[in-house]
Amino acid sequence: MAEGYNVALLIGACLSLIAALAHLAVIIGGPSWYRLFGAGEKLARAAEAGQLYPAIITICIAVMLLIWSAYALSGAGLIQPFPLLRPALCLITLIYLLRGIVGPFALTGTGRSSRFVIISSVICLGFGLVHLLGLIQMWERFA
Repeated sequence: MAEGYNVALLIGACLSLIAALAHLAVIIGGPSWYRLFGAGEKLARAAEAGQLYPAIITICIAVMLLIWSAYALSGAGLIQPFPLLRPALCLITLIYLLRGIVGPFALTGTGRSSRFVIISSVICLGFGLVHLLGLIQMWERFA
């Protein structure tokens, strides 16, 4: 650890922040960005029709990722410890890992492109592994 900060969780925080910003960029980019990022034709068409639910879903995902980023920053030691830090980081790590491992099976046939399913699953698996490394390194400090 450099200067008392956990580098793995700091990287995990940055990755979640980048993912949150990417989701917000999709809203700004509009229907073509929903398609480009593999959200599925249903969401892209709904966005084209001016429906709010694609943006609401995407904002909810972005907010969740921002919260996860903040928890990782807290776990890394950059900000004050959050309540339930260890269980929250365990849950965040588990969700990333499950999304990475189960995603290719669970998302097939849901209208999302196979490219999206594979790439996003690999990304989530990577995010989960980074969080897992940080969690293991900091386990005793979180007790």
